Amino acid sequence: MLKTVFILLAISFNVLSAVDMKPWKSKLNSLSEFEKHVIIDKGTERSWSGKYVTSTEDGVYRCKVCNTPLYRSDDKFNAHCGWPSFDDALLGAVNEIPDADGYRTEIVCARCGAHLGHVFRGEGLTPKNTRHCVNSVSLKFTPKASQDKNTVKENNTTQSKQQQADTLKIAKTYFAGGCFWGVEYYMEQIPGVIEVISGFMGGKMKSPGYYDVVKGDTGHLETVEVRYDPRRVDYETLAKVFFEIHDTTQQNGQGPDIGSQYRSALFVANEEERRTAERLIGILQKKGLKVATKIMPATTFYPAEEYHQDHYRKKGGTPYCHRRIKRFD
Repeated sequence: MLKTVFILLAISFNVLSAVDMKPWKSKLNSLSEFEKHVIIDKGTERSWSGKYVTSTEDGVYRCKVCNTPLYRSDDKFNAHCGWPSFDDALLGAVNEIPDADGYRTEIVCARCGAHLGHVFRGEGLTPKNTRHCVNSVSLKFTPKASQDKNTVKENNTTQSKQQQADTLKIAKTYFAGGCFWGVEYYMEQIPGVIEVISGFMGGKMKSPGYYDVVKGDTGHLETVEVRYDPRRVDYETLAKVFFEIHDTTQQNGQGPDIGSQYRSALFVANEEERRTAERLIGILQKKGLKVATKIMPATTFYPAEEYHQDHYRKKGGTPYCHRRIKRFD
């Protein structure tokens, strides 16, 4: 049954991608048969065959179809895998879609839906613990040397003003409320939330994996990174949901999950977030709750391994130690 669900999801995503790519029909028709195989049919070029596998020149990697900037050369690294690898994408430029197999995550151009490759997390290859494995044939490269003022102006015109605004207005915040699977599940349902990534924050070890953190001696908390559009949802709304989906009074754990890595905390990046968090905790305390949630400064966020991402969307079911209880008017 679950396999059938994933297959249906994959078909749905493929249909959506096809619809999204309609405005680019003339450009798609100009692609070679192999380029169409990869970009439209979601094929894969042979390892070590792509032109950008070992390239190190400064510049920007763009979508072959719509010319949208996707990756910076500064984020490219040698993963020794046979395909161009990046540990980050430009904000809002790349969408992630779960594969039908329930394990891998496809990456596509957010503007036109062109297939790029797959994203993997938890490999420990860079401090960001992320690898965008991209087909060279899906990209075209613009050297930094050629990006003079006129080129930049032209590129900005090519990219829609709305897309530029979307890219600039993506915000991030971090919550820890027990097992990150459950927090991720509920946060992803909030309108205005773009993406939620499970990972770790607050510890002393660099690039920890799940089995490092689960020992309880690295200092990290299981944390989610929430990427959201502040024009559609504000920090206070996110924080209220966070307080309503877990037991904010439980110390050193959440439900049956006991340990320092399951503590409740808001990692704040600025004074506005801190003040909001303090005010919401004050409201809960006035209602008689002995709030155990800590307010901590945001530090380096390390994404967890790929198999931890979108757990309930891949496996089905609902969280075992999280449920939403209305606590705010």
